[in-house]
Amino acid sequence: MLQIRPSCECCDRDLPPDAIDAYICTFECTWCADCVATFPGRACPNCGGNLERRPVRPAHLLAANPPSTVRVLAAGCGDRPA
Repeated sequence: MLQIRPSCECCDRDLPPDAIDAYICTFECTWCADCVATFPGRACPNCGGNLERRPVRPAHLLAANPPSTVRVLAAGCGDRPA
């Protein structure tokens, strides 16, 4: 099951479970659309993999399957060249 992380790993912007502008890679690195637009080739800056829009977990399933509350920040992400 996806972790559904609560924020962008680059800018720390909140990305609620129903965010339609959240992107993930196969390792569940999580990014907002604004940051993804700055990544060379729109690839994950952590692993180099492709990024896909994060699926939205249906609201009625959030209580039994809550999203993660752990914020992850990629070191130096904001300092990387666009």
